[in-house]
Amino acid sequence: MDQNHIRNFCIIAHIDHGKSTLADRLLEITHTISPDKMHSQYLDSMDLEREKGITIKLKAVRMHWKDEKGQEYIFNLIDTPGHVDFSYEVSRSLAACEGAILLVDATQGIQAQTLANFYNALNQNLEIIPVINKIDMINADVEGVKKDLCQNLGFNEDEIILVSAKDGTGVDKIFPEIIEKVPQPQGKITNPFRALIFDSIYDQHKGVILYIRIVDGEINKTNRVKMMVTKAETEILELGYLSPTYHVADSLHAGEVGFIATGLKNLSLCHVGDTVIKSQNSVSLIPLPGYRKVKPMVFLGLYPTDSGEFLRLKEALLKIQLTDASLEFSPESSPALGNGFRCGFLGLLHAEIVKERLEREYDLDLLATVPNVEYELKLKSNGEVINIKTPFELPDPNVITEIREPWVKLTLFSPKEYLGGIMQLCEEKRATYINTEYIGDRVKMLYEIPLAELIIDFYDSLKSISSGYASLDYELLDFRSVDAVKLDILIAGEKVEAFSQIVVSKYVESKGRIVVKKLKEVIPKQQFQISLQAAIGGKIVAREDISAYRKDVTAKLYGGDVTRKMKLLEKQKKGKKKMKRIGKVNIPQEAFLAVLKKS
Repeated sequence: MDQNHIRNFCIIAHIDHGKSTLADRLLEITHTISPDKMHSQYLDSMDLEREKGITIKLKAVRMHWKDEKGQEYIFNLIDTPGHVDFSYEVSRSLAACEGAILLVDATQGIQAQTLANFYNALNQNLEIIPVINKIDMINADVEGVKKDLCQNLGFNEDEIILVSAKDGTGVDKIFPEIIEKVPQPQGKITNPFRALIFDSIYDQHKGVILYIRIVDGEINKTNRVKMMVTKAETEILELGYLSPTYHVADSLHAGEVGFIATGLKNLSLCHVGDTVIKSQNSVSLIPLPGYRKVKPMVFLGLYPTDSGEFLRLKEALLKIQLTDASLEFSPESSPALGNGFRCGFLGLLHAEIVKERLEREYDLDLLATVPNVEYELKLKSNGEVINIKTPFELPDPNVITEIREPWVKLTLFSPKEYLGGIMQLCEEKRATYINTEYIGDRVKMLYEIPLAELIIDFYDSLKSISSGYASLDYELLDFRSVDAVKLDILIAGEKVEAFSQIVVSKYVESKGRIVVKKLKEVIPKQQFQISLQAAIGGKIVAREDISAYRKDVTAKLYGGDVTRKMKLLEKQKKGKKKMKRIGKVNIPQEAFLAVLKKS
């Protein structure tokens, strides 16, 4: 089809503003999905997405639509996540499009990710179409949200589209607006073939399948293709587009979004952001602008409970990395947990989702260590600055001049009535106040906060304080000096590295007490007493004990001298002492999860 009649766009919004529901209505209007196969949140194909009610993966789908004159258009929609932890997925979607629908909930108004996604789209020079959703809700404030969009984001009131994605009201106005405002793709079919890889998956039979946006030229299934960064070359097993299932085609042209099944089994040969070209055109072509490499914010270890599953875990991580380019991992070893991987994530929800995917999709049983952030250390000997990602890497305090922790710029949106509680929460989390701005009946707060304070339970506390109405966004600022020490947890006298944390010195005793109390609740009793200790170096700062099972060894006695009873009790005492010396404590997964959530 002529590029004049192709439009590439995505839907961007804050979490739970109705992106997936709007995508459902667009699929229905264009008859992309037959009514008997249609179900809610059609593009959210993962079980996890349905259970949690969030979009985790971007989804590409081609739709055909005719205007009033009978002219047919191709719309390539890329549905995006809304949670801040999946912002990298959004950035890749924006790079493959010329336009974006900015969706705002009429009951919630502008939120943190609304602003973040708006400015990301603006920086990519995308044409933005404002749409207010959920206008059918009883508590919808359509006029108030309109006013906010005009005053704060610079839209004109007459260009804002009002819809109810749930019942379909107003959705038919979106396609004409896209045709009029979103520019057609600018590539030339006569130029040598170049395509941007914006996503990929692994198929057991077809190898790596690349999702591509073709910028220039055309490709057919008889061509050989090459990745410009990795230099990997391959035949094309299959070529086509997603609608939303795979539709095989003979060729794809400039401006289209589609897929290439490469047959490659080596997962490291295909990178998201790489440029695909024809093998014979490899000399003079310039690679397309890729993606800014994201820096993981949160690090934790993932270990298989069965040491024989290490290679399966590695293979599973490689496959998930194909679909999630923001995931980083490297092998590490722990005396307590064996061989595993130190994984880097964009946030705690991102880490939780990846762990659940590994367990569900690849049938792995995993243990996760306490999450931590990356620290910078300045050494005394030569003034060298090194980075550490785990507490185990922290050297002796005597060789360190300074420890620096990452700080982020935190943007909070909330109704006015929750302002006091949120400010108190930020103060408790060592945040520095920057600014407050009132937007209608909502308030926007800016803080700078250590990332370590943000990654554990800040989001849950914020939602609890604000009855679920507050939202947040954050971006990395810099590294700043902190007085911190390594907190070790000893169970039955043995240091368990999985529980080690780097903690601000003045909070170390309270942190230690929280951890050992939580462990006491979840570690089962043994035949011997178990000591739970929190320590800094050789100094114990908190302790709890799990009492031993009591067995009445004198129950079988029915009389006789008291010395018989004393002998049995002494024998039991010696046995318990021996078990305490050689006994092993099995730590259940619940213990790791308890520390993960409460420490």
